[in-house]
Amino acid sequence: MAENASGPDEAGTASGAVDPAASRPGGPLPGDGESIVIPPSILKQQAGWAQPGQSAPVVSGGTSEDEAPQVFASTVRKQQLSEADYENAPGGGRLGVILGTVLAVLLVGSGAGLYLVNKHDDSKPAASDTASSSPSTPAVPPLKHDAKVLPTVTGDFGKKATITVPSQAPDGTFVAKTISEGSGPKINKNDWVTVGLTLKDWNTGKDLPGSYDSNGQPQIFQAGTGQLIPALDSTLVGQKAGSRVLVVAPPTAAFGSQGNPQLGVGGNDDLIMVIDIQGAVAPDARVSGDVTEPPADFPQVKVNGPKKADTITPPANVTDPTSLKTAVLIQGNGPKVQSGQQVVVQYTGVTLKDGKEFDSSIPKGQAFPFAVGAGQVIAGWDQGVVGQNVGSRIELVIPASLAYKDQPPAGSGIPANASLVFVVDILAAGQGSGGSGGQ
Repeated sequence: MAENASGPDEAGTASGAVDPAASRPGGPLPGDGESIVIPPSILKQQAGWAQPGQSAPVVSGGTSEDEAPQVFASTVRKQQLSEADYENAPGGGRLGVILGTVLAVLLVGSGAGLYLVNKHDDSKPAASDTASSSPSTPAVPPLKHDAKVLPTVTGDFGKKATITVPSQAPDGTFVAKTISEGSGPKINKNDWVTVGLTLKDWNTGKDLPGSYDSNGQPQIFQAGTGQLIPALDSTLVGQKAGSRVLVVAPPTAAFGSQGNPQLGVGGNDDLIMVIDIQGAVAPDARVSGDVTEPPADFPQVKVNGPKKADTITPPANVTDPTSLKTAVLIQGNGPKVQSGQQVVVQYTGVTLKDGKEFDSSIPKGQAFPFAVGAGQVIAGWDQGVVGQNVGSRIELVIPASLAYKDQPPAGSGIPANASLVFVVDILAAGQGSGGSGGQ
């Protein structure tokens, strides 16, 4: 189980959220990847760059940078400029991972545009953010805990809820009502939250795709960072893990006047969500449990406490492995990690020959998210994390062939053709859309 200490709110970041430009373990990976490219006419409308109720400008044959197709999500690695300079593809590098999830719709569809429209910032807006400061833009109403008319919810926590829509029309109240309170930790801003979602359109009565439908999975994201629609982002901070929460969101707290065609939600429709909060971990959490010492031929591990990287000491006369070696130091009792899921981890990495640390998430106080099997991390990670239980601490001894081979990141301190050792805490896993990014 993960420890749930409050996450840090460090100076220099507006929210303490994970910076998508933060270094992946060891640095960027060489090679090419995939991109999704969206025409600017769609991007402007989805990002809230057109005034509400107006269509986005029609793209002509201009050559300005603003009219060029925009990269929507990418696993293409940039040419490295520094150890921390790479492009992090939120939520996974495979098109199906990005487009085939509920959370992706709530993040990168018109919901992300609504976030931009309704975000208030004291700094001077860029030209593309003009709509966000327009006085005609409807504001998100204040969040309340009850309303005169609400849907009724039945069913067990952890299973698809049955939502009965009242005959009355919604009154525009933005509501987050606790149906049943859990006994887990209270969710703080920037905590990683795992939820099950049941979704319905109040106005049409139509059931929408959710976590409990065919091929659905729990969704994982950081709470309160402004990267999701307010219906999901603003409603969980202060709730307890294990709770079931009913959310009714008018268009301004959901998908705005443009609606969400991908989900089948109209521009005037209220969104109903039943959220089962299955787990929450702070961004500086570590796993806990009974510790099993690694085998004698593995490096030994000393946990140094909060904000200090683990000490990993290779045995004398250690030799390079020919294949991936894995040891479970703490056996978690959560679900097994599947390829294609997003996982959230803490880690420390050293070179096998001398135990020299080259990277650790622990002093940063920010857990690291990545999509398993999407090529966002070295192959030894993709292979070593799959099949492990959430809540586990594992040690990975990785040959150079499954690490950086003869192309280690410049400035990382990793020699060419070096075998690496990582201690990895698996905090959470589910379907997600990557780190939230700095504000």
